[in-house]
Amino acid sequence: MEKEKINIRFGVLSLVVLLAAFSRLIPHPPNFAPIGAMSLFGAAYFSRKYLAFIVPVVAMWLSDLVLNNVIYGQYFDHFVWFYGGFYWTYAAFIFIGLVGFGLLKKVRPAKLLIASLLASVVFFLISNFGVWASGTMYPHTFPGLITCYAAGLPFFKNTLIGDLAYSGALFGIFEFVQYKAPVLRNSA
Repeated sequence: MEKEKINIRFGVLSLVVLLAAFSRLIPHPPNFAPIGAMSLFGAAYFSRKYLAFIVPVVAMWLSDLVLNNVIYGQYFDHFVWFYGGFYWTYAAFIFIGLVGFGLLKKVRPAKLLIASLLASVVFFLISNFGVWASGTMYPHTFPGLITCYAAGLPFFKNTLIGDLAYSGALFGIFEFVQYKAPVLRNSA
């Protein structure tokens, strides 16, 4: 019975993360995405820490496959397994998970708010650094890095709003469902 409860919880947690990842396919403002929330959610609820990374990363990658080969397929002349610079996005994703491990040992609204805000900052810093470091759009100088960060600022607002909205939705819905279905309270 205990193993069945763990499998049910794991399945529900994985489904929530997968649905969040595939919500990226719904039209939305630039950078209004569940990336930070998915990573925080995984860190908060998967008791096996490796799953807190694997499940969100695989869900993100699957949604990237659809995005890059169906939604944005006309921009590529071949099937895209990984887009250029993906490692910066995924590195940010992993660092956000580490923030979640540190702040969300017990899920509390104030800690979730702080973690969501930090998730936005981490994503902004790492992803824009990646644009600067691996691209040719900005000179590889300190002023070039600052220019890259300045160019990313208009997108930061949507990242922040997206992380707050998706974190509120994912955590709120799961906490409610967990309250209504005690079988989900076991660790996975």
